Amino acid sequence: MSSVEKRQAYWREAIEFCEPQVQVAIDGDKIVGFVGFDRSRDEKSRQTTGEIWAIYASPSHWSQGVGVALWDAARDGLLEEGCTNVTAWVPLRNERALRFHELAGFKREMTTAKTAQIGAIKIEEVRLKRPLN
Repeated sequence: MSSVEKRQAYWREAIEFCEPQVQVAIDGDKIVGFVGFDRSRDEKSRQTTGEIWAIYASPSHWSQGVGVALWDAARDGLLEEGCTNVTAWVPLRNERALRFHELAGFKREMTTAKTAQIGAIKIEEVRLKRPLN
């Protein structure tokens, strides 16, 4: 199974079992973005810490409010779950994603920088965090 097939299977299961919770952005009859969120997967995190597991907007819909709408949906869902803080792991080389999260009030926690292995690719990432209120 290719890594794309594995990712598709993972998200199908996530949607079916609501773990993480998933919201989508739709333009007409097309999905143009999604956000997956739930409790933090980080060891030693508090029960009141949520996490944006993934957030994506189609490049054709960048700078049109899709990302903000997805972030708002995740924030509302995490607040309903009783979360008071939220984190997100973002690749250090993805300046656009880092800027998006920082404009949404997230702060980098540079002491958390780590290398993640995704298939054969190594990605340097850092955790960002912000309060939900």
